[in-house]
Amino acid sequence: MKYCQGTKCHEYKTKDRIRGTKGSKSYQTRRRSEFYYADNFCSRNCMEDWLKQNIEQALDHFGRVTEAKRVMCDQAWYKDYSRSYNGNINGHSTFNHFFVNDLLGERIPITEQQYDNTLITNPKEL
Repeated sequence: MKYCQGTKCHEYKTKDRIRGTKGSKSYQTRRRSEFYYADNFCSRNCMEDWLKQNIEQALDHFGRVTEAKRVMCDQAWYKDYSRSYNGNINGHSTFNHFFVNDLLGERIPITEQQYDNTLITNPKEL
């Protein structure tokens, strides 16, 4: 079991945070085997509390972006698909799969198997 890392988790007044016996009850940080937000926080509020308090220190430690990052034309390919509502076959929609490069204005048809293949990441690999 892990504790929520939210800096104010224990301050939120919910029934599941109440611990202790009559006369000595308190609100405590949530404890879970699994968390939903970044696997460290019990709620979005707790995650945002932590970020507000620690984001500057984290960016300073791990490094800030100081210049724009770029994706060049030959690296800008991504897979996409469109659903054809007019081409229903036996009550099923049909899909068209593509490699798309918005920088080049290109759209190359591919098969569904090529779309599903994670090893194929650009049309040069076809």
